[in-house]
Amino acid sequence: MKVFVIGSGGREHALVWSLARSSLVKQIYSATANAGILKQTTPAGVSASDINSIAEFAAREKIDLVVVGPEQPLVDGLADALDERGVAVFGPSRAAARLEGSKVFAKEFMKRHNIPTARHRVTDSVEDAMKAVTGGYFGFPVVVKAEGLAAGKGVIIAEDEAQARRAIEDLLISRKLGEAGARLVIEECLAGRELSYLVFSDGKDYTPMPVAQDHKRAFDDDRGPNTGGMGAFSTPGLLDARLERRIVSEVVEPTLDAARAEGFPFRGVLYCGLMVTADGPKALEYNVRFGDPETQAILRRFDGDFAEIALAVARGRLSNEQPRWPLWSQETATCVVMASAGYPGDYSIGKTIAGIDEAERLKGVVVFHAGTKLNADWETETTGGRVLGVTARAATLEDATARAYEAVGKIQFDGMQFRRDIGAAH
Repeated sequence: MKVFVIGSGGREHALVWSLARSSLVKQIYSATANAGILKQTTPAGVSASDINSIAEFAAREKIDLVVVGPEQPLVDGLADALDERGVAVFGPSRAAARLEGSKVFAKEFMKRHNIPTARHRVTDSVEDAMKAVTGGYFGFPVVVKAEGLAAGKGVIIAEDEAQARRAIEDLLISRKLGEAGARLVIEECLAGRELSYLVFSDGKDYTPMPVAQDHKRAFDDDRGPNTGGMGAFSTPGLLDARLERRIVSEVVEPTLDAARAEGFPFRGVLYCGLMVTADGPKALEYNVRFGDPETQAILRRFDGDFAEIALAVARGRLSNEQPRWPLWSQETATCVVMASAGYPGDYSIGKTIAGIDEAERLKGVVVFHAGTKLNADWETETTGGRVLGVTARAATLEDATARAYEAVGKIQFDGMQFRRDIGAAH
């Protein structure tokens, strides 16, 4: 097989790493400067943001499978463009991608189909938004969400009225997120344990993945601003069987059934962001692709053939392949994100990174590149806010976490920051 992986972050490096282990895959193409991805792929020579160029390249080069990592190409219709050209694609259609592309659409979809979620209001005016947060309906803290895609920066948890007002003004007046913040979802802040529940779906059938727990806040003890994710872990026992049955019956299956009923059968990875409350599981959001850094932890536990499962999803043949997989390890994986100083706010780039090879010599450690490139001297340097996902697999959560932090200790770049409590929330 020839495979083309779309995207340039840590999630995509984990996808490339997984595909490269498959006996079915002979060549992997990419369109990125990510230093880790480039070590395992052939540059495609097309723009990662040009939907038609990607689709035409895939058709011309007879690519057997396109694996789409990030959400933006899916929202822009890449899967549709590939499907029109007869290229198998691992990722949902533009219509299905609205579940992530528009928080308003997602919340109204949940409401239409009685999928448990937080109480909310939708608004596009400062006056209405302020009424929603000051009227006592939600209390504090309250959640302010930008409608559109915002690279993990569109959700603000306001602890009081002053913070809520600032968030509303930043989004609706200053337009700090552009058109992504032109409409807002104001909703109650749910209390409980946050989990990510992911399934492979081919539009008809689905199969679940192991659960991962993400750490969103920038600093230890869940302090600081929300980020795209500062680390994650996946370990057996995160869900008891009864709770998992509720998640599947109350959120996952109703979502997939409703998508088919509304004319956009979901094909790809459905990511349900959940809060397990005293009243049971409630959906916080949908993503229409793997999470980041959850992917790094989840795929380190996958012992099957990822190319095989991705192709089965793309071709609508999930049920035909199920006896052969999934082969999920009973071991644990922990991923610690190493970020640039200042992330998720302003940060500097171009910092030389040392110690990655030493870190990967440790048993069970893989370092996934998120924001890196090779400079003119063939040194690896930083190019983004999240730089590396240092991931370790071991028999227990304690061992995997200790090994991940041992590996972190071998890596250096100016201004690096990371949380020291990944895995401690179990």
